[in-house]
Amino acid sequence: MKKLVILSAAIVGLVMSAPVAIAEDITFSVVGPMTGQLATIGDQFKQGAQAAADAINAAGGVDGRQIKLDVQDDQCDPKQAVSVANRIVANGVKFIDGHACSGSSIPASAVYAEAGALMMSPASSNPELTDAAAKAGWPTIMRLYTRDDAQGAFIGPWIAKKYAGKKVVIMHDKSAYGQGVADAVKATMNQNGLKEILYEGINAGEKDYSALVTKLKELKADVVYFGGYHPEAGLILRQSAEQNFKFQLIMPDSIATPEFWQVAGPAGEGTMFVFPSDPQAKPEAKQAIEKIKAGGFVPEGFTLFSYAVIQAFAEGIKRAGSDDPAKVAEALKNGEPISTVVGPVTFDEKGDLKNVSYDINQWHDGKYAPIKP
Repeated sequence: MKKLVILSAAIVGLVMSAPVAIAEDITFSVVGPMTGQLATIGDQFKQGAQAAADAINAAGGVDGRQIKLDVQDDQCDPKQAVSVANRIVANGVKFIDGHACSGSSIPASAVYAEAGALMMSPASSNPELTDAAAKAGWPTIMRLYTRDDAQGAFIGPWIAKKYAGKKVVIMHDKSAYGQGVADAVKATMNQNGLKEILYEGINAGEKDYSALVTKLKELKADVVYFGGYHPEAGLILRQSAEQNFKFQLIMPDSIATPEFWQVAGPAGEGTMFVFPSDPQAKPEAKQAIEKIKAGGFVPEGFTLFSYAVIQAFAEGIKRAGSDDPAKVAEALKNGEPISTVVGPVTFDEKGDLKNVSYDINQWHDGKYAPIKP
Protein backbone atom coordinates (compact mmCIF):
# COMPACT_ATOMS: atom_id res chain seq x y z
CA MET A 1 0.00 0.00 0.00
CA LYS A 2 2.85 2.35 0.91
CA LYS A 3 4.51 1.68 -2.45
CA LEU A 4 1.21 2.36 -4.26
CA VAL A 5 0.79 5.73 -2.54
CA ILE A 6 4.36 6.72 -3.45
CA LEU A 7 3.82 5.63 -7.07
CA SER A 8 0.54 7.58 -7.28
CA ALA A 9 2.23 10.67 -5.91
CA ALA A 10 5.00 10.30 -8.47
CA ILE A 11 2.50 10.09 -11.32
CA VAL A 12 0.66 13.16 -10.04
CA GLY A 13 3.98 14.98 -9.84
CA LEU A 14 4.81 14.09 -13.44
CA VAL A 15 1.38 15.25 -14.64
CA MET A 16 1.64 18.51 -12.70
CA SER A 17 5.10 19.22 -14.08
CA ALA A 18 4.20 18.38 -17.71
CA PRO A 19 3.85 21.40 -20.00
CA VAL A 20 0.26 22.41 -20.79
CA ALA A 21 -0.63 21.73 -24.45
CA ILE A 22 -1.36 24.94 -26.33
CA ALA A 23 -3.19 25.00 -29.64
CA GLU A 24 -0.90 25.96 -32.48
CA ASP A 25 -1.33 29.30 -34.23
CA ILE A 26 -2.84 29.25 -37.70
CA THR A 27 -1.12 31.21 -40.45
CA PHE A 28 -2.85 33.07 -43.27
CA SER A 29 -0.78 34.65 -46.04
CA VAL A 30 -1.69 38.11 -47.30
CA VAL A 31 -0.39 38.75 -50.82
CA GLY A 32 -0.50 41.88 -52.93
CA PRO A 33 1.60 44.75 -54.27
CA MET A 34 3.28 45.84 -51.04
CA THR A 35 5.78 47.89 -53.04
CA GLY A 36 5.73 49.58 -56.43
CA GLN A 37 3.18 51.82 -58.15
CA LEU A 38 0.19 49.93 -56.74
CA ALA A 39 1.48 49.65 -53.16
CA THR A 40 -1.57 51.52 -51.90
CA ILE A 41 -3.64 48.42 -52.74
CA GLY A 42 -1.21 46.17 -50.89
CA ASP A 43 -1.45 48.45 -47.87
CA GLN A 44 -5.24 48.17 -47.97
CA PHE A 45 -4.94 44.37 -48.03
CA LYS A 46 -2.52 44.37 -45.10
CA GLN A 47 -4.48 46.83 -42.96
CA GLY A 48 -7.76 45.01 -43.49
CA ALA A 49 -6.34 41.56 -42.81
CA GLN A 50 -4.51 42.70 -39.67
CA ALA A 51 -7.61 44.40 -38.26
CA ALA A 52 -9.64 41.23 -38.85
CA ALA A 53 -6.98 39.00 -37.29
CA ASP A 54 -6.76 41.28 -34.24
CA ALA A 55 -10.54 41.24 -33.76
CA ILE A 56 -10.82 37.46 -34.16
CA ASN A 57 -7.84 36.81 -31.87
CA ALA A 58 -9.28 39.10 -29.21
CA ALA A 59 -12.51 37.08 -29.31
CA GLY A 60 -10.65 33.80 -28.72
CA GLY A 61 -9.27 33.04 -32.16
CA VAL A 62 -10.32 30.28 -34.52
CA ASP A 63 -11.40 27.36 -32.33
CA GLY A 64 -8.86 28.54 -29.78
CA ARG A 65 -6.07 29.08 -32.30
CA GLN A 66 -4.58 32.52 -32.79
CA ILE A 67 -4.24 33.91 -36.33
CA LYS A 68 -0.79 34.88 -37.56
CA LEU A 69 -0.34 36.78 -40.80
CA ASP A 70 2.41 36.20 -43.34
CA VAL A 71 2.62 39.25 -45.63
CA GLN A 72 4.09 38.72 -49.11
CA ASP A 73 4.82 41.18 -51.92
CA ASP A 74 4.12 40.25 -55.56
CA GLN A 75 4.22 43.83 -56.95
CA CYS A 76 1.30 42.80 -59.19
CA ASP A 77 3.87 41.05 -61.38
CA PRO A 78 2.79 37.62 -62.74
CA LYS A 79 6.25 36.02 -62.49
CA GLN A 80 6.80 37.30 -58.99
CA ALA A 81 3.30 36.15 -58.04
CA VAL A 82 4.13 32.56 -59.05
CA SER A 83 7.41 32.72 -57.14
CA VAL A 84 5.62 34.02 -54.04
CA ALA A 85 2.92 31.35 -54.37
CA ASN A 86 5.55 28.60 -54.50
CA ARG A 87 7.23 30.04 -51.40
CA ILE A 88 3.94 30.17 -49.52
CA VAL A 89 3.02 26.54 -50.20
CA ALA A 90 6.59 25.42 -49.48
CA ASN A 91 6.20 27.04 -46.05
CA GLY A 92 3.07 25.00 -45.44
CA VAL A 93 0.58 27.87 -45.45
CA LYS A 94 -2.87 26.67 -46.49
CA PHE A 95 -4.87 29.91 -46.69
CA ILE A 96 -4.12 32.90 -48.92
CA ASP A 97 -5.79 36.30 -48.76
CA GLY A 98 -4.81 37.52 -52.24
CA HIS A 99 -3.66 38.25 -54.82
CA ALA A 100 -4.75 41.72 -56.01
CA CYS A 101 -4.19 42.06 -59.76
CA SER A 102 -5.93 39.46 -61.92
CA GLY A 103 -2.75 39.06 -63.93
CA SER A 104 -1.06 37.82 -60.76
CA SER A 105 -3.95 35.87 -59.27
CA ILE A 106 -4.59 33.73 -62.34
CA PRO A 107 -1.10 32.17 -62.68
CA ALA A 108 -0.64 31.95 -58.90
CA SER A 109 -3.95 30.09 -58.55
CA ALA A 110 -2.51 27.06 -60.38
CA VAL A 111 0.24 26.78 -57.73
CA TYR A 112 -2.26 26.94 -54.88
CA ALA A 113 -4.66 24.50 -56.54
CA GLU A 114 -1.92 21.93 -57.07
CA ALA A 115 -0.89 22.24 -53.42
CA GLY A 116 -4.50 22.05 -52.23
CA ALA A 117 -4.31 25.49 -50.59
CA LEU A 118 -7.33 27.81 -50.39
CA MET A 119 -6.85 31.11 -52.20
CA MET A 120 -9.49 33.83 -51.89
CA SER A 121 -8.88 37.13 -53.68
CA PRO A 122 -10.40 40.32 -52.24
CA ALA A 123 -9.83 42.26 -55.47
CA SER A 124 -9.22 40.21 -58.65
CA SER A 125 -12.22 40.54 -60.94
CA ASN A 126 -11.26 38.81 -64.21
CA PRO A 127 -13.77 35.96 -64.74
CA GLU A 128 -11.00 33.59 -65.86
CA LEU A 129 -9.80 33.22 -62.26
CA THR A 130 -12.77 31.14 -61.15
CA ASP A 131 -13.95 30.01 -64.59
CA ALA A 132 -10.63 28.29 -65.32
CA ALA A 133 -10.53 26.83 -61.80
CA ALA A 134 -14.02 25.36 -62.20
CA LYS A 135 -13.11 23.90 -65.58
CA ALA A 136 -9.96 22.33 -64.14
CA GLY A 137 -11.83 20.98 -61.11
CA TRP A 138 -10.01 23.16 -58.57
CA PRO A 139 -12.40 23.70 -55.64
CA THR A 140 -10.07 25.87 -53.54
CA ILE A 141 -9.84 28.95 -55.81
CA MET A 142 -12.34 31.61 -54.72
CA ARG A 143 -12.86 35.37 -54.62
CA LEU A 144 -14.62 37.62 -52.15
CA TYR A 145 -15.13 40.29 -54.76
CA THR A 146 -17.09 40.91 -57.95
CA ARG A 147 -16.48 39.83 -61.56
CA ASP A 148 -15.75 42.00 -64.59
CA ASP A 149 -18.71 40.63 -66.51
CA ALA A 150 -21.03 41.61 -63.66
CA GLN A 151 -19.48 45.09 -63.54
CA GLY A 152 -19.81 45.37 -67.32
CA ALA A 153 -23.45 44.33 -67.17
CA PHE A 154 -24.03 47.13 -64.67
CA ILE A 155 -22.17 50.09 -66.22
CA GLY A 156 -22.22 49.30 -69.97
CA PRO A 157 -25.98 49.77 -70.43
CA TRP A 158 -25.86 52.89 -68.22
CA ILE A 159 -23.17 54.47 -70.43
CA ALA A 160 -25.17 53.58 -73.56
CA LYS A 161 -28.27 55.30 -72.18
CA LYS A 162 -26.59 58.25 -70.45
CA TYR A 163 -24.29 59.13 -73.38
CA ALA A 164 -26.43 58.14 -76.36
CA GLY A 165 -25.25 60.09 -79.39
CA LYS A 166 -21.96 61.05 -77.71
CA LYS A 167 -18.45 60.11 -78.80
CA VAL A 168 -17.24 57.36 -76.47
CA VAL A 169 -13.73 55.92 -76.38
CA ILE A 170 -12.82 52.66 -74.64
CA MET A 171 -9.22 52.15 -73.55
CA HIS A 172 -7.35 49.61 -71.44
CA ASP A 173 -3.84 49.05 -70.10
CA LYS A 174 -3.41 45.59 -71.71
CA SER A 175 -3.47 43.86 -68.30
CA ALA A 176 -5.73 40.91 -67.46
CA TYR A 177 -7.69 43.23 -65.19
CA GLY A 178 -7.80 46.35 -67.35
CA GLN A 179 -8.53 44.72 -70.68
CA GLY A 180 -10.91 42.24 -69.08
CA VAL A 181 -13.16 44.88 -67.58
CA ALA A 182 -12.90 47.15 -70.65
CA ASP A 183 -14.00 44.28 -72.89
CA ALA A 184 -16.94 43.52 -70.59
CA VAL A 185 -18.08 47.15 -70.65
CA LYS A 186 -17.60 47.39 -74.43
CA ALA A 187 -19.72 44.28 -75.02
CA THR A 188 -22.70 45.39 -72.94
CA MET A 189 -22.50 48.99 -74.16
CA ASN A 190 -22.56 47.76 -77.77
CA GLN A 191 -25.44 45.41 -77.03
CA ASN A 192 -27.38 48.44 -75.78
CA GLY A 193 -26.91 50.40 -78.97
CA LEU A 194 -23.81 52.56 -78.45
CA LYS A 195 -20.63 51.93 -80.45
CA GLU A 196 -17.30 53.38 -79.40
CA ILE A 197 -15.37 55.61 -81.80
CA LEU A 198 -12.05 54.14 -80.66
CA TYR A 199 -10.96 51.00 -78.82
CA GLU A 200 -7.28 51.08 -77.86
CA GLY A 201 -4.71 49.65 -75.49
CA ILE A 202 -2.05 51.83 -73.87
CA ASN A 203 1.30 50.97 -72.32
CA ALA A 204 1.13 51.12 -68.54
CA GLY A 205 4.00 52.75 -66.70
CA GLU A 206 4.72 55.48 -69.22
CA LYS A 207 5.09 59.08 -68.09
CA ASP A 208 4.07 60.89 -71.27
CA TYR A 209 0.59 60.32 -72.69
CA SER A 210 0.47 63.58 -74.63
CA ALA A 211 0.20 61.78 -77.99
CA LEU A 212 -2.81 59.85 -76.70
CA VAL A 213 -4.37 63.05 -75.41
CA THR A 214 -3.85 64.71 -78.81
CA LYS A 215 -5.61 61.77 -80.48
CA LEU A 216 -8.56 62.00 -78.07
CA LYS A 217 -8.72 65.75 -78.67
CA GLU A 218 -8.75 65.32 -82.44
CA LEU A 219 -11.54 62.75 -82.12
CA LYS A 220 -13.45 65.22 -79.90
CA ALA A 221 -14.11 62.43 -77.41
CA ASP A 222 -16.89 63.21 -74.95
CA VAL A 223 -16.43 60.15 -72.74
CA VAL A 224 -13.51 57.81 -72.08
CA TYR A 225 -13.93 54.49 -70.30
CA PHE A 226 -10.50 53.33 -69.17
CA GLY A 227 -9.81 49.85 -67.83
CA GLY A 228 -6.64 50.35 -65.82
CA TYR A 229 -5.15 51.76 -62.64
CA HIS A 230 -4.88 55.15 -60.95
CA PRO A 231 -1.29 56.14 -61.92
CA GLU A 232 -2.05 56.11 -65.67
CA ALA A 233 -5.55 57.54 -65.24
CA GLY A 234 -4.26 60.45 -63.19
CA LEU A 235 -1.49 61.25 -65.68
CA ILE A 236 -3.83 61.14 -68.67
CA LEU A 237 -6.22 63.57 -67.00
CA ARG A 238 -3.47 65.93 -65.89
CA GLN A 239 -1.88 65.99 -69.35
CA SER A 240 -5.33 66.50 -70.92
CA ALA A 241 -5.84 69.54 -68.70
CA GLU A 242 -2.49 70.89 -69.89
CA GLN A 243 -3.90 70.75 -73.43
CA ASN A 244 -7.15 72.43 -72.28
CA PHE A 245 -9.09 69.30 -73.17
CA LYS A 246 -11.82 67.95 -70.91
CA PHE A 247 -13.75 64.71 -71.21
CA GLN A 248 -15.76 62.55 -68.85
CA LEU A 249 -13.55 59.76 -67.52
CA ILE A 250 -15.25 56.60 -66.27
CA MET A 251 -13.19 53.91 -64.54
CA PRO A 252 -13.60 50.55 -62.82
CA ASP A 253 -12.90 50.06 -59.10
CA SER A 254 -9.12 50.61 -59.19
CA ILE A 255 -9.24 54.35 -58.43
CA ALA A 256 -10.88 54.01 -55.02
CA THR A 257 -7.71 55.38 -53.45
CA PRO A 258 -6.59 58.91 -52.48
CA GLU A 259 -3.50 58.38 -54.61
CA PHE A 260 -5.64 58.92 -57.71
CA TRP A 261 -6.24 62.53 -56.68
CA GLN A 262 -2.60 62.95 -55.72
CA VAL A 263 -1.66 62.12 -59.31
CA ALA A 264 -4.55 63.82 -61.13
CA GLY A 265 -5.05 66.86 -58.90
CA PRO A 266 -7.95 69.14 -59.88
CA ALA A 267 -8.00 67.49 -63.32
CA GLY A 268 -9.60 64.49 -61.58
CA GLU A 269 -12.73 66.53 -60.78
CA GLY A 270 -15.89 64.70 -61.86
CA THR A 271 -14.20 61.38 -62.65
CA MET A 272 -16.60 58.49 -62.15
CA PHE A 273 -15.92 54.91 -61.20
CA VAL A 274 -17.82 51.75 -60.38
CA PHE A 275 -17.36 50.04 -57.03
CA PRO A 276 -19.33 47.40 -55.10
CA SER A 277 -22.00 49.11 -53.00
CA ASP A 278 -20.12 51.14 -50.39
CA PRO A 279 -18.73 48.65 -47.85
CA GLN A 280 -18.02 51.50 -45.44
CA ALA A 281 -21.75 52.23 -45.27
CA LYS A 282 -22.60 48.74 -44.02
CA PRO A 283 -23.69 48.63 -40.37
CA GLU A 284 -21.63 45.46 -39.94
CA ALA A 285 -18.50 47.50 -40.70
CA LYS A 286 -19.03 50.28 -38.15
CA GLN A 287 -16.90 48.86 -35.32
CA ALA A 288 -14.13 47.69 -37.63
CA ILE A 289 -13.98 51.07 -39.36
CA GLU A 290 -13.70 52.89 -36.04
CA LYS A 291 -10.79 50.71 -34.94
CA ILE A 292 -8.97 50.98 -38.26
CA LYS A 293 -9.40 54.76 -38.32
CA ALA A 294 -8.19 54.96 -34.73
CA GLY A 295 -4.96 53.44 -36.01
CA GLY A 296 -4.59 56.28 -38.50
CA PHE A 297 -5.75 54.47 -41.63
CA VAL A 298 -8.86 55.13 -43.73
CA PRO A 299 -10.37 51.77 -44.83
CA GLU A 300 -10.96 52.70 -48.46
CA GLY A 301 -10.79 50.55 -51.57
CA PHE A 302 -10.17 46.88 -50.87
CA THR A 303 -9.47 47.19 -47.11
CA LEU A 304 -12.77 45.79 -45.93
CA PHE A 305 -12.80 43.06 -48.58
CA SER A 306 -9.45 41.83 -47.27
CA TYR A 307 -10.89 41.98 -43.74
CA ALA A 308 -13.85 39.91 -44.94
CA VAL A 309 -11.58 37.24 -46.46
CA ILE A 310 -9.99 36.62 -43.05
CA GLN A 311 -13.46 36.42 -41.52
CA ALA A 312 -14.51 33.92 -44.20
CA PHE A 313 -11.47 31.73 -43.55
CA ALA A 314 -12.18 31.72 -39.81
CA GLU A 315 -15.86 30.91 -40.30
CA GLY A 316 -15.09 28.21 -42.87
CA ILE A 317 -12.66 26.46 -40.51
CA LYS A 318 -15.27 26.53 -37.74
CA ARG A 319 -17.99 25.18 -40.02
CA ALA A 320 -15.76 22.43 -41.41
CA GLY A 321 -14.36 21.53 -38.00
CA SER A 322 -11.06 21.29 -39.82
CA ASP A 323 -8.37 23.40 -41.44
CA ASP A 324 -8.33 21.18 -44.50
CA PRO A 325 -8.67 23.74 -47.34
CA ALA A 326 -10.96 21.55 -49.48
CA LYS A 327 -13.33 20.97 -46.56
CA VAL A 328 -13.26 24.68 -45.69
CA ALA A 329 -14.06 25.66 -49.29
CA GLU A 330 -16.94 23.17 -49.32
CA ALA A 331 -18.26 24.57 -46.05
CA LEU A 332 -18.12 28.12 -47.41
CA LYS A 333 -20.12 27.12 -50.49
CA ASN A 334 -22.93 25.43 -48.56
CA GLY A 335 -25.36 28.30 -49.17
CA GLU A 336 -25.47 29.57 -45.61
CA PRO A 337 -24.59 33.30 -45.46
CA ILE A 338 -21.29 34.25 -43.86
CA SER A 339 -21.31 37.34 -41.65
CA THR A 340 -18.62 39.82 -42.71
CA VAL A 341 -17.86 43.52 -42.54
CA VAL A 342 -19.11 43.90 -46.13
CA GLY A 343 -22.41 42.32 -45.15
CA PRO A 344 -23.64 38.70 -45.40
CA VAL A 345 -21.95 36.90 -48.30
CA THR A 346 -22.64 33.62 -50.05
CA PHE A 347 -20.62 31.82 -52.70
CA ASP A 348 -21.65 29.81 -55.74
CA GLU A 349 -20.08 26.52 -56.77
CA LYS A 350 -17.34 28.33 -58.71
CA GLY A 351 -16.34 30.26 -55.60
CA ASP A 352 -17.78 33.58 -56.79
CA LEU A 353 -19.97 35.91 -54.75
CA LYS A 354 -23.71 35.79 -55.27
CA ASN A 355 -26.06 38.77 -55.42
CA VAL A 356 -23.58 41.63 -55.81
CA SER A 357 -24.60 45.27 -56.21
CA TYR A 358 -22.73 48.38 -57.35
CA ASP A 359 -22.50 52.14 -56.89
CA ILE A 360 -21.36 54.76 -59.36
CA ASN A 361 -18.97 57.00 -57.44
CA GLN A 362 -17.71 60.44 -58.43
CA TRP A 363 -14.60 62.35 -57.39
CA HIS A 364 -15.11 65.90 -56.13
CA ASP A 365 -12.52 68.11 -54.47
CA GLY A 366 -10.24 65.21 -53.53
CA LYS A 367 -12.94 62.87 -52.22
CA TYR A 368 -15.41 60.46 -53.76
CA ALA A 369 -18.97 59.47 -52.94
CA PRO A 370 -21.80 57.52 -54.59
CA ILE A 371 -24.08 59.42 -56.95
CA LYS A 372 -27.57 58.69 -58.18
CA PRO A 373 -27.28 56.97 -61.59
